[in-house]
Amino acid sequence: MAGFGTLLFTWLKGKLVGTDTAGNRYYIERGKPAGRRPKRWVIYNGVAEASAVPAEWHAWLHHTVDAPLTDSARREWQKPHQINTTGTNEAYLPPGHDLRGGQRERAAGDYEAWQP
Repeated sequence: MAGFGTLLFTWLKGKLVGTDTAGNRYYIERGKPAGRRPKRWVIYNGVAEASAVPAEWHAWLHHTVDAPLTDSARREWQKPHQINTTGTNEAYLPPGHDLRGGQRERAAGDYEAWQP
């Protein structure tokens, strides 16, 4: 959830540009500020997690593109956006990871560990 100051600034000066599939709302500062670019920001739907911003909106937030890339058609090989799950129960643990029992297959036959 956004802080009080962010919500107040959004209510006073923000103009809604759009939302993404996760329900995050993206805003731009109304008017044309003198000597600088208008501010762009996001109000997250739920926990504020930067990795929850899809690439289309990330480019817009960082002034890489002038308009969000939401109208571009998705290809069949593109996967839907996922947040970073590192440090959560849903994190990927490869075979042999300590939290998966620490057992892995032995290395190929020609491998020898370095001995000091």
